[in-house]
Amino acid sequence: MRYLFGREYHRTHVLKREKRTRYDIYADVLEAVKRNAPCTLTRASYGARMPVDRAKKVLARLEQAGFVRVELIGGRKHYVLAPLGAKFLELYGRLKALLALLEGQQGGDNSQ
Repeated sequence: MRYLFGREYHRTHVLKREKRTRYDIYADVLEAVKRNAPCTLTRASYGARMPVDRAKKVLARLEQAGFVRVELIGGRKHYVLAPLGAKFLELYGRLKALLALLEGQQGGDNSQ
């Protein structure tokens, strides 16, 4: 077993990580902000497992949409989860659970 980002992984899992959707990335960034609030850009980037430059763009989009808000603390930007961001995380989690049920019914057959 290996540990990566505080989680236990088999070596094959690390090598074959699935590509995240845009919504997966939004959820990962919002979770990082929620977990580390008030959260700096770097902390959000590390928490979401993505480069700082990409996290900066994602956070700007989330701020513009009202999912996070910015607070200046000690002259530095810190991000805090807004109510709309919390609602997104709730609905996203519920949708993922429903999709997992649907995927489980397919029995591993990916044909349509």
